[in-house]
Parts: sequence; structure tokens; C-alpha cells
Amino acid sequence: MADDNYHKTRFTADPRRRVLWRTLVDCVFQKQIPPDATVLELGAGYGDFINSVKAKHRIAVDCWDGMTAHLEPGVEGLVTSVTQLDAVADDSVDYVFSSNCFEHITQKDLVACLAQLQRKMKRGATLTIVQPNFKYAFREYFDDYTHVAIYTERSLCDLLAANGFQITRCEPRFLPLTIKTGAPVHPLLIRLYLASPFKPLGKQMLICATR
Repeated sequence: MADDNYHKTRFTADPRRRVLWRTLVDCVFQKQIPPDATVLELGAGYGDFINSVKAKHRIAVDCWDGMTAHLEPGVEGLVTSVTQLDAVADDSVDYVFSSNCFEHITQKDLVACLAQLQRKMKRGATLTIVQPNFKYAFREYFDDYTHVAIYTERSLCDLLAANGFQITRCEPRFLPLTIKTGAPVHPLLIRLYLASPFKPLGKQMLICATR
């Protein structure tokens, strides 16, 4: 299980995170998800993404056993590693989402996770990843002591392609790295940032791929 101290220090609960993810889901991600879809989130943490999504079946995965206390009714919580997805039915998932997860596991474990997803996802299902882009976040990357793997948009796209996924979208600068800077988190400001062609603070990438 994940070290609970991490969630008491580095990754504490923050109501601004819920505002951020509700807005991102409304502006970006919900448009990718059919109403009757099965959605699987890897590394769900406090459940801010999966709680905001509208779907027929929602599944949240995290190795932190505290996750389940933050999930809304109707969200299935699985306390397990992203390399151990046996509880998810094969050929059942329409949409997989992962934010700030894969930098916390080894590349070997990521490859194992992708192999599992090849079985769990339906043909044509979407995998969407949001995570730090080392190309732009190298100064702060290891401020998080649990980061063990480095990816840029190029390396992560190549790794996905090498493991049977087809890249459909790649944005090297999608979001700022963190909400801890003290900048206001407001739906209007988030929408303006997403709409802007200039993202000098963008240090997280967005990659979408299909099985």
C-alpha cells in the first residue's frame, strides 16, 4: 500500500483540486467519454477526476487505501497496483485516465500496466494521460521524492506506440505543474488558460492514445 505519510505531507487534500478537475472534465475530458461508457482511472488519489465524470460505470484504482473514503456513491474503488488489474473485466473499458501517476512507478511497471490495459480496454478505447513533462519541469521534477521515472512528450509517446497504442493527441504544454504556487484556482481562469495558444507555465503534458 502507498505510504499514508505522503498524503499527509506532499499530497494533502485540497478543495482547489476538485474545482480544477471539475472544470477540466467539463471543458475537455467529458467530451471524450460516451454516456454509457466504463471509465477506469489509474492513480485516482482523492477521486477528483473520477467523481466529476459522468459515465455508466466508474472505476477508481489506487494503491492508497485511503482513496475509497473520498469516492462518491456509484464509483467502484479498487485498492491495488496499476500492474494488478485482475478485478477489471477483460474487454470492458471504454476510457482510461491517468494523471500524475506514471512518474511514480518504474518503466518496467508501466509496461506491465500497458499490457494489462491491452486486455482490459475495448478495441478503439481511449487512454488519456496527464503528467509532468520533464522537458519543461526538470527543475522541480524531483521535489516530489516519490518520482522514479522521467518522461517527455516524445519518450512517452514512443513508449506507448512500442506497446501497441496509437497516438491521437499530444500537447507538450497542457497545464501548469501544480496548484501549490498560490495562484487562484477559478473555473473562468482555467477555461481562459485552456483556450490560450500561449502556455508559458505549461509543464504538464496531455497525451491521448487508442488501443
